[in-house]
Amino acid sequence: MNHAAPVSLLLVEDSQLFRQGLRTLLNFYNASGATPLAIVGEAVTEDQALKLTQTQHPNLMLLDMELAQGSGLSVMEELRGVAHPPRVLVLSAHREDESVFRAMQAGAQGYVCKDRVADQLVEAIATVLRDEVYLSPEIAASFFRLFRFYGGQSLQGSQDLHLTEREQEVLHWLVQGSSNNAIAEHLHVTVATVKAHLTGIFEKLGVTSRTQAIVKALKAGLVTV
Repeated sequence: MNHAAPVSLLLVEDSQLFRQGLRTLLNFYNASGATPLAIVGEAVTEDQALKLTQTQHPNLMLLDMELAQGSGLSVMEELRGVAHPPRVLVLSAHREDESVFRAMQAGAQGYVCKDRVADQLVEAIATVLRDEVYLSPEIAASFFRLFRFYGGQSLQGSQDLHLTEREQEVLHWLVQGSSNNAIAEHLHVTVATVKAHLTGIFEKLGVTSRTQAIVKALKAGLVTV
């Protein structure tokens, strides 16, 4: 039995139907044995979100970018003035590069497209609660395309990472947001082979996740998008 203190959570979403779906998914999350979550409030406007943040002090906010009144970007801007702001996980209907970039630049610690919430929300919450950034591979690629366009500087790698030619090819497709199955098809190898290459890449880059590998590869100038 899990006796961990629940993580307080605020839903900021103006669609009642979508909020109901989130409650269902969160109940599943709680039943999975993970850190329990307790919904301490639901907001449909920017003002409601900020007032509930000040009174309920949630640990985590699930935030829609488009609200009945106000916007998710404005909410995150206002949160900068809060003494102990919640972590913010954005749930958005938009997957355009610009939307992802603006949300992450505003301070979001994760970004999930609404059409992927059912299969990504649980992992996203767990990642954000570990103080890590959650971006699915396809969203990470979108963000870092604009990260570089708006002045992200490539860092000259000071050490030779000794990536093999095949590892470089796998890394290239990883940064494009390709799944293991897609990478296997591109390279005409098995999925197991792709996983083995990814393990080697992660070790050489000193990372533990696909998103971290994308970040490291782009910053080190190992690949371009």
